[in-house]
Amino acid sequence: MTFLEEARDLLREFPVVDGHNDLPWALREQVGYDLDARDIATSQNAHLHTDLPRLRAGGVGAQYWSVYVRSDLPDAVPATLEQIDCVRRLIERYPDRLAPALTAADMEAARAQGRIASLMGAEGGHSIANSLGTLRSLYTLGVRYLTLTHNDNVDWADSATDEPKAGGLTAFGREVVREMNRLGMLVDLSHVAATTMRDALDTSSAPVIFSHSSARAVCDHPRNIPDDVLERLPANGGMAMVTFVPKFVLQAAVDWTAAADENMRAHGFHHLDTTPEAMKVHRVFEETNPRPVATVATVADHLDHMREVAGIDHLGIGGDYDGTAFTPDGLNDVSGYPNLIAELLRRGWSRPDLAKLTWQNAVRVLGAAEDEARDLQATRAPSTATLQSLDG
Repeated sequence: MTFLEEARDLLREFPVVDGHNDLPWALREQVGYDLDARDIATSQNAHLHTDLPRLRAGGVGAQYWSVYVRSDLPDAVPATLEQIDCVRRLIERYPDRLAPALTAADMEAARAQGRIASLMGAEGGHSIANSLGTLRSLYTLGVRYLTLTHNDNVDWADSATDEPKAGGLTAFGREVVREMNRLGMLVDLSHVAATTMRDALDTSSAPVIFSHSSARAVCDHPRNIPDDVLERLPANGGMAMVTFVPKFVLQAAVDWTAAADENMRAHGFHHLDTTPEAMKVHRVFEETNPRPVATVATVADHLDHMREVAGIDHLGIGGDYDGTAFTPDGLNDVSGYPNLIAELLRRGWSRPDLAKLTWQNAVRVLGAAEDEARDLQATRAPSTATLQSLDG
């Protein structure tokens, strides 16, 4: 049996739980949520990283669909609700392939049925508009993690890619974390500043996650996780889900991306824009500035390091498909996960370790958050704190 055959065999038993996929935002941007125009039951290779045939080929068994909205939108909350509506419509449209999932038990039930457990994560604290009531409402609608920031600071937490303001989490930010613990909503520390990571770990009584982040010691980008934070995951019980985005995993791509982003802004586009018009600008830039190419081995290097620092019980996968313009060779779309597992097998990773990476760790972490929430709800009422009452 080849390594690739062995990888596919393993994924049939322990499929991938992927921590972050931006398909809903891509559907918003490309077709205004017209699901007929992007029928993911058929190949969408020309438009998207994600469709149901390629999810099956990739061995995906659970997906956290990102209900991300840009932090500069004036109406972030209704836009987040539209994203949630998109995910719900996808699940209703493809009930034979997608299963709604709110709990670890739901994930296991979907796996037994051969369906993809579909969970949701909100990417950025701007989606709650400084309101714990809005946070609770998102949980009621099915959101099971909140990334505390996106690329910009929020009033109560610093982002990795903005100028420090809060110095990590403010008092209200710590209350957001505590209320998430009470709900059973996972605290996601991708995108946040290292100071915010440390404050969240100091505050959270439940496991945290990094839904799509890699190792800063391997690639020095502020979106990645410093070793001292990785070292704290065993005590917390949380997990870091390695991402595939070249500008976060390959040092040469970090420098190239800075220049490419500046070129996008000079042409009047947001640097995260992946519309056809924006991609034309990218392609012209790339013709004269060849893009450094990450590979499966690049991502595996991060996982090797993260396993050494945090331990195998605290790792997962969060590809960030349809949220990035570029992907590594061999991980071009959601069908590529077997290539990564084959590379790790080649490097000597055992089947039990790989089962933890792909499936078991993510299920355990969500279950642990549920257990903590049950305990907290017995003694703690919903918080009525406000940004003003705690931060002035």
